[in-house]
Amino acid sequence: MSQTPLAWAAENGHEEVVRVLLSRDDIDPDKPGEDGDTPLLLAAWNGHEGVVKMLLGRDDVNPDKWDQCSQTPLFLAAYKGHGGIVKMLLGRGDVNPNKPNEDGETPLLEAVWNGHEEVVEMLLGRDDINPNQSNNDGETPLLRAIRKGHEGVVKMLLGREDVNQQIR
Repeated sequence: MSQTPLAWAAENGHEEVVRVLLSRDDIDPDKPGEDGDTPLLLAAWNGHEGVVKMLLGRDDVNPDKWDQCSQTPLFLAAYKGHGGIVKMLLGRGDVNPNKPNEDGETPLLEAVWNGHEEVVEMLLGRDDINPNQSNNDGETPLLRAIRKGHEGVVKMLLGREDVNQQIR
């Protein structure tokens, strides 16, 4: 797989190298590698908050861009439970918290699956989140939390009046 120098630095959390590369006019900070991963996607996946903050501070970086597997930075950060990065991404108006990947998986479904209570709480705290959005197999966040035995997440979901309690 071929990546740009900026993508390598972002993936590995090398903040000073990222800063040097971003200072150049000939570096495209949103350029994906052959696998579709942008520097922001790689930094979000690996939990590098400082790099994510630098990249989100630029106008030429799309914070809601998909990779080849139709995963966004928010999706990847929610999957991994990187609460600080999720918070940064949710603080932007140009990130869709309900954006599904090709399998219908959403950031909320991923956070629920992995039992990341902090991230689930952040997502459920938004007015624009759909707590009933199912994946392509019809799994809702509540069903997924029950299947995985994540008691705290189940309680959070049931604490919302708009959660459909019908399992199937």
